[in-house]
Amino acid sequence: MSRKLSSLLPDLSPWRSSADFRLLWVQGLVAFFGSSMALVALPLQIAHLTDSPLAVGAIGAVELVPLIVFGLYGGALADAVDRKRIILLTEAGLCVLAGILLVNALLPEPMLWPLYVVAAGVAALAGLQRPALDSLMARIVPHDQLTAAAALNALRWQVGAIAGPSLAGFVVASAGTPTAYAVTIAGFAASVVMCLRLSPAPPSHDAEKPSLRGIAEGARYAWSKPVLLGTYAIDLAAMFFAFPNAIFPFLAKDLDAEWSLGLMYAAMPLGACVVGLTSGWASKVRRHGRLVVFGAAGWGLAMTAAGWSSNIWLVLLCIAFAGAGDMLSGLGRSTIWNQTIPEELRGRLAGIEILSYSCGPQLGQVRSGAVAGWTGVRGAVWSGGAACVVAVGLLAAVLPKLMSYDSETDEDAVRRRAQREAEQARTAA
Repeated sequence: MSRKLSSLLPDLSPWRSSADFRLLWVQGLVAFFGSSMALVALPLQIAHLTDSPLAVGAIGAVELVPLIVFGLYGGALADAVDRKRIILLTEAGLCVLAGILLVNALLPEPMLWPLYVVAAGVAALAGLQRPALDSLMARIVPHDQLTAAAALNALRWQVGAIAGPSLAGFVVASAGTPTAYAVTIAGFAASVVMCLRLSPAPPSHDAEKPSLRGIAEGARYAWSKPVLLGTYAIDLAAMFFAFPNAIFPFLAKDLDAEWSLGLMYAAMPLGACVVGLTSGWASKVRRHGRLVVFGAAGWGLAMTAAGWSSNIWLVLLCIAFAGAGDMLSGLGRSTIWNQTIPEELRGRLAGIEILSYSCGPQLGQVRSGAVAGWTGVRGAVWSGGAACVVAVGLLAAVLPKLMSYDSETDEDAVRRRAQREAEQARTAA
């Protein structure tokens, strides 16, 4: 019995085998809690200054373009310069932006425009940093531990997503917005100190300078690989059709349970967290494409059930199941990316990944809001879930290589494993 239980617990192999992984895991958790303070305080401050939902919603519009543009450029940059340097400098930049928020909040009459400028700056720096972080995993973690590393990273994010905003809300309510920004500064300052201890991660000796041609080369590579294409397309479809977070306030009101709004937002990361805490089995999976497909289909089915149900507790349970499905799909996507993408293209492909996990939810918010105005809130939720299931099924049918992906036999995975083993042998020598 104890053996079966231990097989469900998270696989800690990456934590034990890689000092850089441990450092990045802790650094990411500290930075996440620090940034959660600003993520809660900034829209609240805009609401206090303007008393306008539109002004608060405009944060998303301000962030989207910098995230995409700098994400693509950051991918090319991650293939051309030391990734440690990118991570370090962007963390320092985020600390400076948090300082601007603090100074503005301490003014007798805080100004509105700096809040939007900082939001755009944060999105740009996040776009520059994320490809370097994502592409670093395959270098610092052994090839056979990539799924375990993805599970541990996702678990860190889910714990932060549940606890971070709750703690931030308490700090903002009890100590005020300036204190929240001060905590953000402290979090990023601690993160910078930890990043200084990372091992250098220089590019290959023949790496080219960042350019549009290099970005296009990465896009052509992704387009030529049906397995990669399938991961991007399924993630986009799932988020576009079945990401109804924007209408959760209206769903809670429709169910006569406005008290449940916070639980709705927490249910999704909670479901994902449960999968992360029982993810030991995932390290033994070879067919990660099926994780992508079945996880995304499960996400859609759960959202369909949430839209059909009129019982608030069943709705919350369905949303938690949706989070679990998204976690499974995410584990499959992350593992395939790290197992198959060549080192020299990893940064640019990580930049392209930003398009799937940033544009999808943003467009999904627009879709759910528009459909809710036409069919009603619950109709928007269940119809989006059903459309997600259909779209995932069609994509799996037209991209059969995704379903048949096997990490032991796939040519790109085998080639990447050999490349990684050669790198380790050179390092040992």
